[in-house]
Amino acid sequence: MTRVLIADDEPLIRVGLRAVIDSEPDLEVVGEADDGAAVLPLVRTLAPHVVLMDIRMPLVDGIQATRQILTTVPDPPKIIVVTTFESDENVYAALRAGAQGFLLKRSRPAEIVQAVRVVASGESLLFPAAIRTLAGRFGGGAAPLGRPPGLPLGAANLTQREADVLRLMARGRSNTEIAGELHLGVQTVKTHVGNVLTKLGARDRTQAVIAAYESGFVS
Repeated sequence: MTRVLIADDEPLIRVGLRAVIDSEPDLEVVGEADDGAAVLPLVRTLAPHVVLMDIRMPLVDGIQATRQILTTVPDPPKIIVVTTFESDENVYAALRAGAQGFLLKRSRPAEIVQAVRVVASGESLLFPAAIRTLAGRFGGGAAPLGRPPGLPLGAANLTQREADVLRLMARGRSNTEIAGELHLGVQTVKTHVGNVLTKLGARDRTQAVIAAYESGFVS
């Protein structure tokens, strides 16, 4: 059972997300927060696998709450940012802070359920076109938000195969899809992905892909 925490200051949004998630036999909402300030204590108490995190909340926003979780919780949950506008600079800041992906508030129920399952399985919820646009608009001026250690990409010393894997990651390919395109075993791809993350100093696939776009490695 995948345990989900919902953080949003709008009661109607929380009710709607709960109804969608609790309707699935393998998903369960274990708690709700109406502000980012309440998220960290609930994460420690309820141990959710996934947090659906609104960005704009009155006291502590979703970016701050994401950073708090990922820097203080030993085995942190996966975080999906829930937003109204995908081109928002705050979405990009949340992704750079460590969120595994984002969802629009107008997403269909099936898309919400799939997103939770994807990140719970260890994959990142990547939308290559959106991330490319965000990196183009906000990447150059994003230094105050903090850059993951180990960048820029030019100093990462990726092997040719690792570079191939990173390019496909940036196109939103899963490990299975990468394995098929490169004629490799899935476990071999997982090893390459792990090496890429280590060399980039990236926490996850999303941060690696952002690094690839910001550095110009992928355009």
